[in-house]
Amino acid sequence: METPDFDDWVTQRGGALLRFAYLVTRDHNRAEEAVQDALIAAYSRWTKICRAQDPEAYVRRCIVNADISRWRRFFRRESPTENPGTSASTSDATPDHAVTQAEHDAVWALCATLPAKQRAAVVLRYYEDLPDAEIAVILDCSPSTVRSQIHRALASLRTTIETEEVQR
Repeated sequence: METPDFDDWVTQRGGALLRFAYLVTRDHNRAEEAVQDALIAAYSRWTKICRAQDPEAYVRRCIVNADISRWRRFFRRESPTENPGTSASTSDATPDHAVTQAEHDAVWALCATLPAKQRAAVVLRYYEDLPDAEIAVILDCSPSTVRSQIHRALASLRTTIETEEVQR
C-alpha cells in the first residue's frame, strides 16, 4: 500500500478532524490546538503510521489524548459559554430559531458534563456514526469498553435529565 502524502492527507481530512475535535473538546480553540498537537505528533512518524494502521484512527486517538492531557495539565475543566457572535433573528421573514438553539445548547451543556472518554465515545457513535470496533481503535480500548463508556454516558445523561425534571 502506498503511503499518502502527509500534506495532501491533511488537506483532505483536516476539516473532518477539526469537527471531530470540536465535538470532543466543546471549544474551537481547544479543538484547533488538539488537532495541531495530533498532526505534529503524526508528522514525524507518518510513514510508520500508514504502514502499521489507519492514519485517521491514529490521529483521532491523538486528538482525544491531546485534549485529555491538556485537561490533566491544567487540573480544570472549561465550561462552554455563549458565543457572542450569534443572535436570534427577530425579522418577520425568518422564523425564530430560539427553541431549536435552546435545545441545541442544552444538549451540549449536558454533554459537557461527561468525562472526556465518555464524551468522545458518544460523539464517535452518534455524530460520526462509527461502529464499536472503529471507536475502540480511536480510543485505544476494547469494543466492550466502548459499549461500557457509552452505556455509562447515557445513564449519566438520563439521570441528569430526570433530576432536572423533578426539580421543575
